[in-house]
Amino acid sequence: MKHFFVCIAIACIWGCKSETEATIAYDHVISNINLIDGTGKPMREGISIGIKDGKIVALDSVLSGDGAKHINGTGKFLIPGLFDCHTHTADYNRDFPRFMHYGVTSIFITGGSLCTDEYYAEMRKQGEQDSIPAPRIFHTSQHFSMEGRHPSKTYTSPNWRDGESIFYLKDTAQIEELVERVSKNPIVGIKLTIEDGPAPPFVERIPQEFVNKTVKEAAKYNLEVFAHVSDNTELEIAINAGVQNLVHYTGVNIDPSNERHLELLQKFKKQDPSWVTTLMIDKSFLYPLHPEWFKNEAMLPEYQQVAKEITTGQVARANIYVNVLMSEYGLSDNSLSSFIVPQAKDIQYLYNKGFNMVLGTDTGNDFNFPGYSLHEEMQLMEMGGISKLDIITMGTLNAAKMLGVANQLGSIEVDKVADIIILDENPLESISNTLSINTILKNGVVQKRFENK
Repeated sequence: MKHFFVCIAIACIWGCKSETEATIAYDHVISNINLIDGTGKPMREGISIGIKDGKIVALDSVLSGDGAKHINGTGKFLIPGLFDCHTHTADYNRDFPRFMHYGVTSIFITGGSLCTDEYYAEMRKQGEQDSIPAPRIFHTSQHFSMEGRHPSKTYTSPNWRDGESIFYLKDTAQIEELVERVSKNPIVGIKLTIEDGPAPPFVERIPQEFVNKTVKEAAKYNLEVFAHVSDNTELEIAINAGVQNLVHYTGVNIDPSNERHLELLQKFKKQDPSWVTTLMIDKSFLYPLHPEWFKNEAMLPEYQQVAKEITTGQVARANIYVNVLMSEYGLSDNSLSSFIVPQAKDIQYLYNKGFNMVLGTDTGNDFNFPGYSLHEEMQLMEMGGISKLDIITMGTLNAAKMLGVANQLGSIEVDKVADIIILDENPLESISNTLSINTILKNGVVQKRFENK
């Protein structure tokens, strides 16, 4: 009799389980895939993912889903959609599909000469739909700068318009009004340009009191400041003012044996900062000297076309920049690795100390390519000895943390949005395998890619 009731109980449990499974009508089931979830945990094999209404609703070894679109993941690898956390675009209709082609499902736009309130709104609208390939859009305010400073002086354009695409700070009292104004927009934070420019002739930096005031006013609206710095002097200005986020690493030089550097970093760490890498800045300035870099089958034809249009002026500017870099970094060798490896080692040091290091490229110039260059950024990090798992985390979950959306994006976990990339090759063997893209889903919807991969 006892055996009979045990059998009845087991049957009831099994029946309930079957009924529960039957009620889950997944939109997609990705089966038997190798999962790299973006959290930094080791890869898991033979995982199946259930996607419903744009979200990940199940992770298991086996999932059944009648009516679902099945994707066989056998021999393939899954990572979260990638973030590029320092971008600019002068033509989002051209650039957004390029980002998506390369699995960059979210971008962070840190101002630009076209970035009026209206232009930002247009880009957000494009990123909110799924019929036209476009990444999710996050952005700062317009640049807070000063007249005759970076970037409007160093990157001249008639599109820089005070009060619309840039704010020229004339005194600290003005900052209070400007911060209140931009706080009414859906911004991640305030963009503040401290630096003196990317190359000679340098301009003046933003004074310390202007940086202090911007951070103080931003805090009133629960906004953080995202600052441009390009050397140790500017780093100190930012840290002393309480800036929470830096959108470049390039140009900074951390010496762990220098007590002053360690004191600054300890002070900065208390602000729970995020720091964007942008090693691609250096590589992009060197591109005109290296036409062989364009000979990559993963590079879109329109990017390869740039190699055929390199001018003597671009080559001359590249040579100037090489000399500036060599002098700045104290180098005698002008190879790419000589520029990149010391910076990557600094980034690894900061990451090990608990800094939230985030991938970004600073796309916007002719040789920093939307989408593709984020993969170059990852390869530069690998060149510097950073582990593949750490690189993927910096380009996914760490980015989502900086943007305040880690509860929704940045990793493959139940209840998160299904922004995912399926790869044909293992990125933990070589980070360049992130270019072996098979399928991209944004919000659970398969995204169209260019035919020429």
